[in-house]
Amino acid sequence: MSISSVCCSPAINKALVFSAKAHVNQPRKGTDIPYITHPFAVGMILARAGCPDSVVIAGILHDTVEDTNATIEDVSSQFGVDIADIVAGCSEPDKDLPWEVRKQHTIDELGQAPIAIQLVACADKLHNISSMIEEFERIGEDLWQRFNRGKSQQAWYYRELVKRLEYSEVGNHILFKEFRQAVTKMFGDEY
Repeated sequence: MSISSVCCSPAINKALVFSAKAHVNQPRKGTDIPYITHPFAVGMILARAGCPDSVVIAGILHDTVEDTNATIEDVSSQFGVDIADIVAGCSEPDKDLPWEVRKQHTIDELGQAPIAIQLVACADKLHNISSMIEEFERIGEDLWQRFNRGKSQQAWYYRELVKRLEYSEVGNHILFKEFRQAVTKMFGDEY
């Protein structure tokens, strides 16, 4: 058995390569950190939580359709309809809509989404809020200048996600519990 087969399946490795190529030369918002660190981290969070390979793969690919030139058809042809459906369920339908409309759509859809979509979204948001906490500890209130909306709007969004997911299929999952703790650490416990 090779080291790579212990680390990840050929399908996960294929997703890592696909995502890395799709996100090439993209930095994370307001930083010089390569964007690919985020989808890779989401995949690692899902793998650590014991999710099946299909969910891990969707986590690695979750931003490819939303933030790159890759299409849902590309994802479907490379990874299958089930993974493409998860990726589509985690993608904002129209990036040209106002921030509030896009975020409200995510909140509304997440509550009744299949568990695989909830898991990927939860891991995505967990990594995002964890990164915010690290950066806030480093640069303080200057963090909010990186985003389209400031601290109060971000707090609204993340708290609404917690409320929406709490009574969903993912509400008892360790990923949700970690997410809720991180949101509370960043924004307080005013739900």
